[in-house]
Amino acid sequence: MSPRAAWRLASLGFERVFDYVPGKADWSAAGLPLEGDAAEEATAGSAADPSVPTCALGDDLQHVRTRVRQTEWRQCIVVNDERIVLGRLGRQALEQDDEQTIEEAMAEGPSTIRPDDPLDKLLTRLERQQLETALVTTSEGRLVGVVRRARNAP
Repeated sequence: MSPRAAWRLASLGFERVFDYVPGKADWSAAGLPLEGDAAEEATAGSAADPSVPTCALGDDLQHVRTRVRQTEWRQCIVVNDERIVLGRLGRQALEQDDEQTIEEAMAEGPSTIRPDDPLDKLLTRLERQQLETALVTTSEGRLVGVVRRARNAP
């Protein structure tokens, strides 16, 4: 909405009016609520599982491995205090029992997608590339969750 429209709404008595400067595309890419036809479309954000294990750079890798092995997950997303994705501990890093640090064991800069990516196109891409999961983040890099192909297959 334009600043002028925001001021007009405020003049009409609306108390919580925001001028979202980045625009509609960024709004939807951040996984924020939409209206109309766009709200009905299945997206990566709506299918993303936020329960994926996370850890921090300073965590003990052996402890993280033990914790993740007790779940159904085979990966752990490395995040900072703001849940910004820094890396990913994949299956290989979690199956070993060496004495590395999380920073040494993680894959840096994992590929991510935005919450507004259409789910059907994402699942097709995962199948074509023979991938099981896709990491969903906002445009700022904040973790939304992980889409798992097997759970979302038609």
